[in-house]
Amino acid sequence: MALKVLVTGATGFVGRHLWRYILDEGLNPYGTCFPDTPSPGDKQLFHLDLRFGAAVDGLVERVRPDWVIHLAAVSNVRKSWDNRQETLETNLVGTSNLFEAVRRYAPSARLLFISSSDVYGVLEGGEKRFREEDPFQAVNPYAYTKIAGELLGRFYVQVEKLDIVLARPFPHTGPGQSPDFVFSDWASQIVRIEKGGAEPVIRVGNLEVRRDYSDVRDIVRAYVLLMRKGRGGEVYNVGSGRTVSLAKILETLLSFSKRTIDVRQDSAKLRKTDIPFLAGDVSKIFREMGWTASIPLDKTLRDLVEFWRAEPPRP
Repeated sequence: MALKVLVTGATGFVGRHLWRYILDEGLNPYGTCFPDTPSPGDKQLFHLDLRFGAAVDGLVERVRPDWVIHLAAVSNVRKSWDNRQETLETNLVGTSNLFEAVRRYAPSARLLFISSSDVYGVLEGGEKRFREEDPFQAVNPYAYTKIAGELLGRFYVQVEKLDIVLARPFPHTGPGQSPDFVFSDWASQIVRIEKGGAEPVIRVGNLEVRRDYSDVRDIVRAYVLLMRKGRGGEVYNVGSGRTVSLAKILETLLSFSKRTIDVRQDSAKLRKTDIPFLAGDVSKIFREMGWTASIPLDKTLRDLVEFWRAEPPRP
């Protein structure tokens, strides 16, 4: 019988890609969604606010999953500043509720906690690729909740003997990403300009930021591989191992445009704090399970623009 895989946040950007990949792998997916609601008659997707422990208990008891992949979170950094309490409650209380439910009703399940490379923060004195053993440094509320979630996960591994693997993905994008995130925002603006729905101008914040960017389709492949081969209690960086500036990303996206577009600086788009350089040492995940990012960034960005071209116009 196929393994039952419970995916929290299954209708989010990464969740939708992961769901398709799980099906392709012959696994049996179940998922949670919030604030979305499942389609009528959908018996494998459940409306669930992870902040309510009794509801989380009930779902885990009902599904009795073999695997749990915990994606659900407030993951937008800007929103984490604007909605600090919701971020804390969803990302930390929700995670605690899930771990407790697994402890009570599916203690033999394997669980993947999705953390973030944001936990590394700002590196003083130069540029280096972060390794899994490097210290935490929270520079935004989102990062704080992910640090706390990792510590909570380690507690449940060491004290409660749960089988939890921790993933630290670096930034990723691809078709279907919300325009709340910068690459998708730029791609959607380009398409809107092409269709005559906006003036030919893109307003930007700091373009000097350099980070490790991957394709979401590579990332979900890594998550399933971590469930199969990752060591319980261990943390793994997940990224491309390459760095590129936001200026280069925008230049590439604009090269796909059918219109000439101006770029203008907008101080309103500057973050309260920013991480100027964020790159990961991904040798551990390659060494232990042979995973490496394989989709070229140009393809990722082109697919993102094509996704928005295929979308119906937004009001």
